[in-house]
Amino acid sequence: MSPDEHLRVPYTMIIASVRRANGAWVRRAEYPELPGCIAEADSPLDAIDRLDLLREEIIMGRLARGETIPVPRPPLARLPRPTRLLPAPNGRELREVT
Repeated sequence: MSPDEHLRVPYTMIIASVRRANGAWVRRAEYPELPGCIAEADSPLDAIDRLDLLREEIIMGRLARGETIPVPRPPLARLPRPTRLLPAPNGRELREVT
């Protein structure tokens, strides 16, 4: 894979508000499947921007050192559409509605 192809691989992002030891709240964004790829900022968008820069640095650095790049887990399978049951026109039976 080329460096550009490695950079296009989608990783699962987690973003949350966390409280620092000093009591300040920040937004933390991370790619848990890419070790060390965690960024914090006052706004979620700034945290995501910092995270994406760090992701590029980590991937390019690992490639330069000849290290393997962690492969993210495959996407979750699409869940089937839920089935609803409604009374049939006669009012005694249920019929499936999709």
